[in-house]
Amino acid sequence: MPHWAHGTLALALRANLPVQPYNRREQGVSFPVRRFGFVLAFGLAFCAGALAQQDPCSTAGQDNAFLGIQTIRLWAGDAPQAKGSACEDVPTLTVFAPQKGQENGSAVVIFPGGAYAHLAANLEGRQVADWFTARGFRAFVLQYRLSSNGYLLPVPLLDARRAIQTVRAHAKDYSIAPDRIVVIGFSAGGHLAALASTQFVPGDAAAADPIERVSSRPDYVVLGYPWIGAISRDTSHLSYCKLFNVMDRCEELRKAYSPDLFVTKDTPPTFWYHTFNDRTVPVEQGLRYYEALVKAGVPAEAHIFANGPHGTGLGRGDAALDQWPGLLETWLRAQGLLKVDK
Repeated sequence: MPHWAHGTLALALRANLPVQPYNRREQGVSFPVRRFGFVLAFGLAFCAGALAQQDPCSTAGQDNAFLGIQTIRLWAGDAPQAKGSACEDVPTLTVFAPQKGQENGSAVVIFPGGAYAHLAANLEGRQVADWFTARGFRAFVLQYRLSSNGYLLPVPLLDARRAIQTVRAHAKDYSIAPDRIVVIGFSAGGHLAALASTQFVPGDAAAADPIERVSSRPDYVVLGYPWIGAISRDTSHLSYCKLFNVMDRCEELRKAYSPDLFVTKDTPPTFWYHTFNDRTVPVEQGLRYYEALVKAGVPAEAHIFANGPHGTGLGRGDAALDQWPGLLETWLRAQGLLKVDK
């Protein structure tokens, strides 16, 4: 069934639209064709109704070994500060395996964007995972809990840290090196990736949970049009405080969760790209973060493209902007992440 049929029919069912009587002569369509259309529409509606009952997010255990895909929970039981046990209350990692025999020992943890209101899981998740696995990485797409579901910061950060710790703690199981973990985030996911790289936890060797024994610090960070200035009272651009009605706490949140305020010499090497035409997240936000990296002496590479709106993912057909994944590949190669560590 085409994807548009799911959405259109599900919408009609939810709206409880009346069924119009058939007119054999309507628009000159013969009755046999009309009757076939009715049967087809009924079948599609039945399928759409069944699909509408499924959660729109990933669920641990829904694996597709044929495609080398698996989804796991971040916590065996309830996640910290969980408000329930529905799909949106359970952070997960969806694991994408590289082609067998092409593994390079590197991993990437992907944080899709979506303004902490939803997840751009295709554009900034699956497509990115496919790009990395084609280059020998094992890719992990994080479904973190959203502020639109009542999970204000720092809850998404707790999920991000746990995701990195999970990958590192199971490095041997995934045939990766624990010191070759890249984090990539776009937009809000970029804000989250920057937070994870500046507010990481070192790991507790005495923890009962083996995942908590390892550090949550990523080894490398890639930021795509990151929403660095998310926590701001300035509503001339996208504001987390306005979006989630926390203007009264905005200054408190800004001081606690603005990544540029926490950059140190221990922040991982970073690759950043943005577009001059981004009107949702002004390029100045990324420049502020880049300046903090430079001041702290963190190796960083920056690319600003003239054209391209917010949310371009791996590219949008612009001759210049579409080159950024190639620049990223060159950077990854320079870090030694595209070759097998002997």
